[in-house]
Amino acid sequence: MHRVKVFMGAAALLTSVCFAAQAQSPDMSFFITSQGPGDGANLGGLAGADTHCQSLAEAAGVTGKTWRAYLSTSSENARDRIGSGPWANAKGIVIAASVEELHSDANGITKETGLSETGEVINGRGDNPNRHDILTGSNADGTANENTCGDWTLNGDGSAMVGHHDRIGLRDDAPSKSWNSSHPSRGCSQDALRGTGGDGLLYCFAAN
Repeated sequence: MHRVKVFMGAAALLTSVCFAAQAQSPDMSFFITSQGPGDGANLGGLAGADTHCQSLAEAAGVTGKTWRAYLSTSSENARDRIGSGPWANAKGIVIAASVEELHSDANGITKETGLSETGEVINGRGDNPNRHDILTGSNADGTANENTCGDWTLNGDGSAMVGHHDRIGLRDDAPSKSWNSSHPSRGCSQDALRGTGGDGLLYCFAAN
């Protein structure tokens, strides 16, 4: 009888742990992709990146929202693609109330709040592997930077501007701590993105 109680208790604990790991707020309107499409910075353009965000959100159980990748191109600014806010992560924590706040010092994206679509923490500097380089192609104010890997169609030569979701870099300066405009990648391939501490991950925002 004692063994049965212990087994049932362990099973209940395991179930609660698994549920906590998978649970996310139905109000989730921001996440970092748990994975990239897998072809470096060739995302299939903005349409392909948006589809990737949409698919991951719906697979995580968040439906009825229009998702946009936070990416700039030669003809579009990331800040103009994502709606007006507010945006909350998978745990319901608001990371910004508006576009202006998102691009200000009041921005709430950190390693602890920049969660995946399933509510998991994304590896940062000091973790193995480091995945803190998030593709943006943007300047700090959310406007287009020249480094966009051919508007997200290249997986070889070129470069993409990335941000640090954990707000940590090699130096104690503003770019190193920037969530959306830290430095250009060494190239556009998957290996090149990983070489500077990334994995082809994206920021996704609900635009509605």
